[in-house]
Amino acid sequence: MTKTQINNSRLRALPSIDSLLQTETAKTLAPKAGVEHLTSLARQVTDQLRQDILSDAPAPNEGNGSRSALLREAEGRLASAYESEIGRGLRRVINATGVVLHTNLGRAPLSEAARAAMAAAAGYCSLEYDVRAGARGRRGARAEDLLIELTGAEGALVVNNCAAAALLVLTTLARDGDAIVSRGELVEIGGDFRVPDVMAQSGTRMIEVGTTNRTRLADYRKAITESTRLMMRVHTSNYRIVGFTKTPSLSELAELAHSARLPLYEDAGSGALLDFKRYGIDGEPVIRESIAAGADIVTFSGDKLLGGPQAGLIVGRAELIESMRKHPLYRALRVDKLCLAALEATLQAYSRGENTSVQKMLNLSAAEIGARAKELIGRIGRAIPGTMRLEVIDGESAVGGGSAPTSPLPTKLISISDSSLSANEIETRLRSQQPPMLVRIVEDRVAIDLRTVSTADEAELERALKSLA
Repeated sequence: MTKTQINNSRLRALPSIDSLLQTETAKTLAPKAGVEHLTSLARQVTDQLRQDILSDAPAPNEGNGSRSALLREAEGRLASAYESEIGRGLRRVINATGVVLHTNLGRAPLSEAARAAMAAAAGYCSLEYDVRAGARGRRGARAEDLLIELTGAEGALVVNNCAAAALLVLTTLARDGDAIVSRGELVEIGGDFRVPDVMAQSGTRMIEVGTTNRTRLADYRKAITESTRLMMRVHTSNYRIVGFTKTPSLSELAELAHSARLPLYEDAGSGALLDFKRYGIDGEPVIRESIAAGADIVTFSGDKLLGGPQAGLIVGRAELIESMRKHPLYRALRVDKLCLAALEATLQAYSRGENTSVQKMLNLSAAEIGARAKELIGRIGRAIPGTMRLEVIDGESAVGGGSAPTSPLPTKLISISDSSLSANEIETRLRSQQPPMLVRIVEDRVAIDLRTVSTADEAELERALKSLA
């Protein structure tokens, strides 16, 4: 038979959509995927199989091209297509990388109280209703009150992330005017967030002063004109300039701004409601100190060092906060009830002096992590193959999330090597577990950092490691 005749024979043997939907695989998937969507997937699978035949690309499992072989191939592809879709959705993972604020994994893990608050708010809740007065209330009132209490500011506002907060501040206070900022602070943060781009989008003209490494107070003073609307300071969250550097203090900038009757705005990035030096983390602005130093507006993130949900938090002078609340852009940027519920619970923990999940992880010593690692290896015992070696070694955790780039945290790692499996193969097997176990590869060995693995998740990690056998 010619190639054309063979291909025509294979095309005639292609399974119909109905026959594919009658397979055991399809019957198993139907309740999970829905009949209509599964039909769409089946159509995609058969179309792709047809294209493969037309392009002379043999499928690995179609054998001699018989009808039954092609049906088995289509059945396998249908299962793979559904699994691929599910894999792209949100799912729980176990973070064994040691990166506390892992941007790709949702940054700060919420506390049990925050998760419970979100569950309670998932139904009807008093989002914009004052139960005591029996009348319409203000969205986010409790979260705002807690932010005022914890930062010493006069007012507070919550939007959906820190970029949104910066956009709202600049649009409200500096649109069609100039905003002065140091060249050394024109940062780019993850996700293509660039300070110059946000300033341009807000309709603000950016006036750069100083140099990358040295900006003097006189540089700001010389740049002030009748068109100046505010002075801006940006925390360089994900990098530091060291060596021959100079920058005015926040209080010096505040004095200059106020003498010129201008507001001073600080974008504090990750932000912190307490001094993280106690955890060995240096260089992160404490919001209360920024307000005390004279900043009129400060913005920071909710899902980084604060340890709450994704949110952009704005605190500062009451009249400036209210002008932002009344701006039409605020409605487009405000947060929903689930975010506010988690944020309230997180801020209430601060108010009570309790530690968030992030603080607890940052506070773990290398000795504590090492002891847990040794116990875990001991429990695994002889369950792993003889070719595999597990040992505890020194290492470093990372704060992550663009925070504290110069403050690595000493830790202990579980190092895994195997004479018959590469580090990449071990990593792939762990990532394929349910739930996926995400690890690092350090010097051709898999490294597990228990700093970011809760004690409740250790049993699943232990099961995953045993499954390597």
